[in-house]
Amino acid sequence: MPASRTDLLRWQFDLTWSLLEYHLERLEPDDHLWVPAGIHWTVRPDADGRWVPDWAESEPEPVPVPTIAWTTWHLGWWWTVTIDHARGRTPKDRTEVRWPGDGAAAVAWLRDLRTEWLAVLDRLTDADLDRPAPFPWPAGSGLTVAHMVGWANAELMKNVAEIGQLRLLRAARG
Repeated sequence: MPASRTDLLRWQFDLTWSLLEYHLERLEPDDHLWVPAGIHWTVRPDADGRWVPDWAESEPEPVPVPTIAWTTWHLGWWWTVTIDHARGRTPKDRTEVRWPGDGAAAVAWLRDLRTEWLAVLDRLTDADLDRPAPFPWPAGSGLTVAHMVGWANAELMKNVAEIGQLRLLRAARG
């Protein structure tokens, strides 16, 4: 029996998550804020002690190399907003999504987002996948919820690769 589109998208997500979990389980506390290059983006505490990401409205040249902390914030930000859209909630502004403050809390945050995302995925039907995407494209784009879920899976894959590569580089440098 062929897999439904929802089954296929869920399988793709589960596979990608297992790759992320491989790295999350092996992260050391100092991995998160390790600076991989002179030109980099990270998260920093502001005057109130809240962790805020480096950010530019237009991508700088050269593109800064992100820290694992920044990458986990970025993953948490787009995933939070995607979940908000998928659930019909008003999405949080980028400035409202904060990095939790340490690596263990960031990992717990991502695992909580996974639980929320699974609840979204598990309620989708093939008919739901054909509805217009609420995010990340403008209304009238012709793209569907299936495209949104596929985009979320692809974005997660990209972030997994970045986290994994940064973790391996830091480990290799001793």
